[in-house]
Amino acid sequence: MEIVHGIENWSPSGPTCVAIGTFDGVHRGHQALLRGAVAAARAQHAVAVALTFDPHPLAVLAPQRLPPLLGTLEDRLALFAALGVDRALVARFDRNLARTTAEAFTRDVLAGRLQARAVFVGYNFRFGRDGAGTPADLERWGRRWGFWTHVVPPVRIGRQAVSSSWIRGALEMGEVEAAAQGLDRLYSVTGRVIRGAGRGASLGFPTANLEVPAGLALPAPGVYAVWVRVGGALHRGVANLGRRPTFGGGELRLEVHLLDVAVPLYGQRIRVGFVRRLREERRFAGPAQLAEQIRRDVAAARQILQEPPTADPLLGAATPGD
Repeated sequence: MEIVHGIENWSPSGPTCVAIGTFDGVHRGHQALLRGAVAAARAQHAVAVALTFDPHPLAVLAPQRLPPLLGTLEDRLALFAALGVDRALVARFDRNLARTTAEAFTRDVLAGRLQARAVFVGYNFRFGRDGAGTPADLERWGRRWGFWTHVVPPVRIGRQAVSSSWIRGALEMGEVEAAAQGLDRLYSVTGRVIRGAGRGASLGFPTANLEVPAGLALPAPGVYAVWVRVGGALHRGVANLGRRPTFGGGELRLEVHLLDVAVPLYGQRIRVGFVRRLREERRFAGPAQLAEQIRRDVAAARQILQEPPTADPLLGAATPGD
């Protein structure tokens, strides 16, 4: 997949079928848009394009309302590629773009620069200055400028419409299994392993301390069964996301213990996929009691992590390394 940063850097490559959105998390609703654009492009011998925005529009328009995000831009682009997108256009969202009217954006960017023949948007899509543009506007302007508009209805799990805000809410409750349903994959984060205090090793359970990028959504504090990608291998693990109350507390940290394997991790970037919350974080009377509980956590995680995730574009489906 080709990645183009900046609308001004887009070089026309023929007619396109375009899916538009911020695509925070690239959840199942977003995937429906993207798959629609890819299928239309294949049928019309056109180029499948994902048009997304960075930074998140709220970071510019209302920073105080910006929620924690469900992935990095790199994650988003990797997911686009996995869905078969040919070219990704990352439009820089700034005050100039925010001032562009919906009609001008449609005429100059979609019909003009991108040469769109089909445009896919969500049912609640808004665009242009003050969010004034609607899917109905796109349909009307598309007839004028030579493309058809496909408005994708909500994707539902039961009665629940899948959305980025719903997935964030599930994570805040520690309901990582519900989040995985909405994403159609495990919720996962990547980070660099940094030095910790070494308390895990002193208890017999060495941990990798992750430096997670700021601004990302994390599940509720607690202990989780996880899959951990290190290089090309997946390993079973137990993660503690919390403030270590048994040792006096501190800043929120994500610490991961790999089951049945010892590999050098310091300085590496690893990815942690959350499978199930085992328990909340709590304070123990001392290290011995904590170590006993960790043994129980490890046993529980081993029962849960029987099979590695399949078809997960971020974690991959490598043979488990342990």
